[in-house]
Amino acid sequence: MPASNPSLSSSSMSFVAFRVLLPFACGYFMSYLFRSVNAVIAPNLQRDLGIGAGDLGTLTAAYFVTFSLFQLPLGILLDRFGPRRVQACLLLSAALGAVVFAIGSGLTHLVIGRALVGLGVAGGLMSAMKAIALWLPKERWALANGVFMTAGGLGALAATLPVELALEHYHWTALFWGLAALTVIASALIFFVVPEREAAPTASVSLGQQLRECGKFLTDARFWRIAPVSMMGMASGMSIQGLWAGPYLRDVGGLDRAATAQVLFIVAAALTAGFTLTGIAADRLQRRGVPLGRTMVWGVVFYAGVLAVLAGGWTPTNPLLWIAFGILSNTTVLAYPILSGQFTPEQAGRVNTLLNGVVFGFTFFAQAGMGWLIALWPRGGNGNYPLQAYQWTFGLAMLLLLLALAWYLAPRRKA
Repeated sequence: MPASNPSLSSSSMSFVAFRVLLPFACGYFMSYLFRSVNAVIAPNLQRDLGIGAGDLGTLTAAYFVTFSLFQLPLGILLDRFGPRRVQACLLLSAALGAVVFAIGSGLTHLVIGRALVGLGVAGGLMSAMKAIALWLPKERWALANGVFMTAGGLGALAATLPVELALEHYHWTALFWGLAALTVIASALIFFVVPEREAAPTASVSLGQQLRECGKFLTDARFWRIAPVSMMGMASGMSIQGLWAGPYLRDVGGLDRAATAQVLFIVAAALTAGFTLTGIAADRLQRRGVPLGRTMVWGVVFYAGVLAVLAGGWTPTNPLLWIAFGILSNTTVLAYPILSGQFTPEQAGRVNTLLNGVVFGFTFFAQAGMGWLIALWPRGGNGNYPLQAYQWTFGLAMLLLLLALAWYLAPRRKA
């Protein structure tokens, strides 16, 4: 059976949607829920652990360390064994990490639990992208990726008001016991519902040859042309949405916990819509002759403008500003179909996981670094950090994003 079938019927498309993408979407839902939940429980963690912005950033960013380090072996595993078995097994590590996080008695234990969660959800997006590359024709990848990533937005939604409401009745440790149970269910759905695709040609390729090909990807100019803009766009978006938006709204916007959770819910809703809208817009523009790269560039430009407004501290609680942030912050996700379209479907798992690895590895430094940079300013009498701390932090993120965009555009001008 070929890796992708451009003549899929409507019934076949429905089969792929419900038997393939939907179970993987459950895993990606959990990935984003775990990634974003600390933005709401941050005050609880700071109170119970007695930590400041620096330690909070490092604790939350531990998720990205194991997530990024596992991307290279993840790509090899996906190409050799397929996304179904790999993702079902990995999610069990996330469930274990949630349990360790729930029973942990100190900062070190929680960091270990958070790291196990990061390892367990490391394949949330890449396994689905591999499945999309196997089951759908290339011209449908951008749309399928965008629609699939809506599940991540729903996970981010679940990490806002629902979590805040749960914390009114349960301790945050009980919340993580529930997340562990949901993760086990997601693992079972993928393993028992998703059909096995016939073995890909790479199953007969030696491990050494696969590793050598990965080395070639890392020295490929096509990879490093697009990697920096993807790193800066997604790292800044995930760092702010997954953690620092909450403290910013409390410190700069003066919102209480309930109002902060409401704005974070708006951000997550816009993020969810943004995934779908980006996929649909890119798909339609591509059909009209507009390349994915051009769509991504304009999205990055508008996102940089949003970062500038956040850094300036102008209307920090304006819902329209946060809606724009949610829609535009993941524009650089288009880098994945752009990059994978330049390689064969059999290589898609490895090249995308390599990109994912450098993106999430940088996100660790971005999220933790934002915390340590904010902590350079002393807290006020009410325990809040001043506006200047966020101006420098978000302003630096905007500057680095624009530099990365200039790097992406430079080869095109030279050509």
